[in-house]
Amino acid sequence: MTDQAEAARDLRMSGLPRLSETSGFLADIRQGWRTEKRDPAVVSGAAAAAAAHRERLAAALPGRVIVVGAGRSPVRNDDCNYEFRAHSDFLWLIGAPIESAVVVIRTTGGRPDATLYLPPPAKPGSAGFFSDIIHGELWTGPVPGIADWADALGLDVRPLDDVAGLLESEPSVLVGGFVDEGLGVIRPVGDTTLGETLSRLRMIKDEWEIAQLRSAVDITIDGFRAVGAELPTAVRGGGERWLQGTFNRHARTFGNDVGYGTIVATGRNAAVLHWTRCDSALGERDALLLDMGVEGKAFYTADVTRTIPVAGEFTPEQRMVHDLVERSHRAGLDAVRPGRTFQDFHHRSMEVIAQGLADWGMLPVSVDEALSRDGQQHRRFIVCGIGHHLGLDVHDCSTSTTADYQDAALQPGMVLTVEPGLYFHANDEQVPPELRGIGVRIEDDLVVTESGIDVLSDALPIDAAGLERWTSEQLRG
Repeated sequence: MTDQAEAARDLRMSGLPRLSETSGFLADIRQGWRTEKRDPAVVSGAAAAAAAHRERLAAALPGRVIVVGAGRSPVRNDDCNYEFRAHSDFLWLIGAPIESAVVVIRTTGGRPDATLYLPPPAKPGSAGFFSDIIHGELWTGPVPGIADWADALGLDVRPLDDVAGLLESEPSVLVGGFVDEGLGVIRPVGDTTLGETLSRLRMIKDEWEIAQLRSAVDITIDGFRAVGAELPTAVRGGGERWLQGTFNRHARTFGNDVGYGTIVATGRNAAVLHWTRCDSALGERDALLLDMGVEGKAFYTADVTRTIPVAGEFTPEQRMVHDLVERSHRAGLDAVRPGRTFQDFHHRSMEVIAQGLADWGMLPVSVDEALSRDGQQHRRFIVCGIGHHLGLDVHDCSTSTTADYQDAALQPGMVLTVEPGLYFHANDEQVPPELRGIGVRIEDDLVVTESGIDVLSDALPIDAAGLERWTSEQLRG
């Protein structure tokens, strides 16, 4: 046996060597590579918008040191991670997603002095290039470097290790987003100042943000059309999951991703508020609830819902429920005006719902008692709210105080959803048999303006007849 053959046999007997302990590999892998440049993916206008956002934050919290982390991708299972998506507060302040990055903003004099700290890329020549399967460029491809990010964002950008110990002696530090404990940044216990302030500031969208939301809604409406065109295939055998996959593919192709779990709920599933399981077949006489939103390239998301008839025509019972939800929806839209409180459209929509249920004999008490604070019997059929703020998160600004959210006056630049519905569960014995298993929701995205509202999603009809025509058009191609 030759020396080479003997060495090969010994290798088979002992198993594969650990490359990190193999001197020949370690010497060889570090040389002979051409470095490939990759520009940061920053949406046009995002860096300027983020700079303006930092100005607003500094004016709101002068004399502080603010630390906000982007976070990192969580483990899905074993050595597989979910795709990274930065914390929304970080995105609002920086304008781009950078995994494990941290921004430090000093607001002395009410002006922001920001420094961005991020992990240097694992490029050829570094150990991480071949050993880090999550971030190493041999595994994932080229990524922008520190200088690239500095040029793209107009910021002072430094290696992440520089932040360790930097703030130990700093007073008045506020920490938000996702910051790794290993960086030595101490999060003040119980201090909600930063999260509440950022939520309050993010409620008022600037023109750039509204343009991103308008784009996300337009792409979403195109996604509704793509889903409608696939109805025949879904009925033949693809079911809810085929339609869910259709929209998710559309979102990944034309936006960044979906803004939340896509809801495709047919028949009785439509009465389940967050039906993301999407594992049922479609019935030709079903009403199909589609709650879908594209997250655009700048990470602002749409959130639109329509309930359509699979065959192009509602049954009389489905149409009856849809008509009541439509009346509630229109009442809610009419109640959204600058100067009105956030709660006003909720109450107005609920009044219509309660009256309609009473007319059908489905309320155990009077309408007035149901609408009272201690009543709320109509909420059996709509336990969720009527709408929410919309932006970088589908339920945007959720860390706001009650005074800043539910009790606050609506202002121009706020972006909201209005989404009344009725959900008659199939196993609810208090529901008339002919209505059991019917769920209907209508949801529009809108901007509060100086004089009223601008409905971003009005390209989709909200009335039953219009939705029947729309669905039939998609079925015909």
